[in-house]
Amino acid sequence: MNVGLLFQQTQNIVKRGSAKPMVQKPLMLDGLDGVLIMLVISILAIGLVMVASASISIADSKTSTPFFYLYRQLIAASLGLVAAIMIFKIRLVYWEKSGMILLALSFAMVILVLIPGVGKTVNGSTRWIPIGILNLQVSEIVKLFLMIYVAGYLVRHGEQVRSTLWGFLKPMMMIGLVCMFLLLEPDFGASVVIMMTVLGMTFLAGVRFTQFVAVITLFGSAAALLVITSPYRLQRLTAFVNPWADPFDSGFQLTQSLIAIGSGGWTGVGLGSSVQKLFYLPEAHTDFLFAVLAEELGLIGVVLVISLYTALVFRAFMIARKAESCGNQFASYLSYGIGIWLGLQAFINIGVNMGVLPTKGLTLPLMSYGGSSLIVVSASIGLLLRISYECSSGQAKARKSSAGKKRKAKTGSTKKRNKDIGDLIQEAA
Repeated sequence: MNVGLLFQQTQNIVKRGSAKPMVQKPLMLDGLDGVLIMLVISILAIGLVMVASASISIADSKTSTPFFYLYRQLIAASLGLVAAIMIFKIRLVYWEKSGMILLALSFAMVILVLIPGVGKTVNGSTRWIPIGILNLQVSEIVKLFLMIYVAGYLVRHGEQVRSTLWGFLKPMMMIGLVCMFLLLEPDFGASVVIMMTVLGMTFLAGVRFTQFVAVITLFGSAAALLVITSPYRLQRLTAFVNPWADPFDSGFQLTQSLIAIGSGGWTGVGLGSSVQKLFYLPEAHTDFLFAVLAEELGLIGVVLVISLYTALVFRAFMIARKAESCGNQFASYLSYGIGIWLGLQAFINIGVNMGVLPTKGLTLPLMSYGGSSLIVVSASIGLLLRISYECSSGQAKARKSSAGKKRKAKTGSTKKRNKDIGDLIQEAA
């Protein structure tokens, strides 16, 4: 009888214990955007395969190691994964508060790279700061830093941006100053991407259409003036208009790219069988990786890659809409900015390879060889994952509840800060 009673009590204890979860779900498995992760992995995997294929000849010639560039790209991908995980673990509120610090760091980096002995010059452009085995491309980090700054500014001064010209011009002036230093490197392509991305973010924030068109016109006129006054850029433009007029000099790179794309046909010549990568097409594993892909995988590969990038941008916009619906405007603007940036840069790179845009020297995100680009883009993906995580149903409710308690505790104790209109730096904050 006592044994039966003891057995019954033991069963009751087990039932009560089983009603409670024994293992708590870890942060990294709860609320992650699986679609975004799969898109990034797919693009990155194709990129690694194509870097190995496009660089094998030049790597063997320069280093006697056929997969030298692939190994370095794998190291960059590993560092990018670490960066994405670290950024994913940081709450968005800290990024929102650090906008002015990141703007100051952007100015510091674009100035530092121009100091003789600090910046590294390759092919006439001083864009890199050597750090150990890596060459840090300043413009890649600046892109992400400036997007975080602009997203925070649009939240703090959104009404001013939508109602006054001065509110719209303040961040554009800051971005313009950074781009001026980038043009001194020179890095015209990065300047175009940054300006167009920021303009897209401000347009989505609700800036007046007439003001937006006026700034676009001003920006376009300035870009045209820079091209006309620079013999190097003017030569690139004329080569773009008719590359076959000088196929062995100014139009050589573009004509070789077009030959590669035309040779691919519907299904391509086969993976690893490209002819143009055999020292015909310059920068085959970096800026013109897409041309090698088109030659080896054909139209099928081209459509696949373009579809993946389209889906990636669309997913970033979906995350932005989700952030907007949960009341996090900073996360929404930042997601839109990242989506515009990745989509625009991919569009420009593919357009250059196909001969519909002048040569810009921009990489294909997540695919082209380049450590700085891969690490920074991976970090931006980590931000998108964090935004999606914080705006998931459970996390959004917890964040709103916490924010409500803080507002109640601080009611009546906050004071309006006086603004100094004459201080541009303070106004830009």
